[in-house]
Amino acid sequence: QVQVRESGGGSVQAGGFLRLSCVVPGYSNCRNDMHWYRQGPGKEREFVSGIDRDGTTTYADSVKGRFTISQDNGKNTVTLQMNTLKPEDTAMYYCRATLGAYAWCPTGNYWGQGTQVTVSS
Repeated sequence: QVQVRESGGGSVQAGGFLRLSCVVPGYSNCRNDMHWYRQGPGKEREFVSGIDRDGTTTYADSVKGRFTISQDNGKNTVTLQMNTLKPEDTAMYYCRATLGAYAWCPTGNYWGQGTQVTVSS
């Protein structure tokens, strides 16, 4: 089974920071790209940020200048540094791994179960 594991969520005050991490144990070499999505109460799931194997990053307009996505040298862990958090950032954050880099890899998109981020005023 492919498991996508997120961590780092929590509760902070507005202006604070959190660092989210995502790993896909045993399939790091299979990763084509990784994306973070979030879904707030009563809202649709939306794209937050992504990074591909070469390190190219993308961000939603709502988080540009505040969030930074990165990966370690071995591409084992993808992190999302979230600074200057706002109440509207409150959501369940999901990591999506796109696998299939090599012929022996499983292919497709795999989702984690999410990690909750709550930002209070």
